[in-house]
Amino acid sequence: MNTFAKLTAAASFALSLAIVPAHAGAVLDHVLDAKTLKVATDANWAPQSFMNEKNEMDGFDVDVAKELAKRLGVGVEFVTPGWDIITAGNWQGRWDMHVGSMTPTKERAKVFDFPAVYYYTPAAVAVHKDSPVVGLIDLDDKIVGATATSTFEAYAKQDLTLDAAGAPAFEYTFKPKEVKSYANSTTAFDDLRLGDGVRLDAVVSSLPSIRDAIKAGYPIKQVGDPVFYEPLAVAVEHGDKELSDKIAEAIKAMQDDGTLSKLSEEWYGVDYTVVK
Repeated sequence: MNTFAKLTAAASFALSLAIVPAHAGAVLDHVLDAKTLKVATDANWAPQSFMNEKNEMDGFDVDVAKELAKRLGVGVEFVTPGWDIITAGNWQGRWDMHVGSMTPTKERAKVFDFPAVYYYTPAAVAVHKDSPVVGLIDLDDKIVGATATSTFEAYAKQDLTLDAAGAPAFEYTFKPKEVKSYANSTTAFDDLRLGDGVRLDAVVSSLPSIRDAIKAGYPIKQVGDPVFYEPLAVAVEHGDKELSDKIAEAIKAMQDDGTLSKLSEEWYGVDYTVVK
């Protein structure tokens, strides 16, 4: 029985190593062997990432991921788990990296490496077009929606820490009565479009997403100036420095040759790859 127990323990340990490649330092080798980079991102967060009319992943983050894969010499496959699942870590080889506008923070750095910041984006507040709100201070004691576990939710809860390099200082401009959590910004916009105060009084999200929703016909409007600016990075789990180095090298090349600026102008009409 002693021998059997030892063999079982050894087998269990070997299996645990096999299903957690991020900690084995072999993710890059796996990507190159499979000739496919598996990327986690959001399927419902235009213009960053979304399903287009051809039922294909599209958007700024998607194009950045495709270019990264191209420069690694492999194909790309997208998976779309929830944001809370992505940010929880413990990916267990289900995907190789996240390209989905994640803000690097000290808390997240306990789980992830952030090889490269690839753009900076303003966060803003949207209200229904019929809202009497004039300034952000008018949202005191109101009900505000935001994506769960996002920097937008943290801001609304007055619990945001932006400790990444290049992140400008910010101030809290209102104190909600309640903050409602959503799977993504689009579902929050869906509640806001029902009418002023029906389910929500406002939504905190990225300014590009707010503008894209308005362009798509949502009866909402931006109120006030952006509430904070955040650097956004590619994320990988700890354990594969070679993969992080390759990503950093590719992003640097994309910055130097203008590829990132071109993609930003294409999707946002603004070059968000530099701090304004």
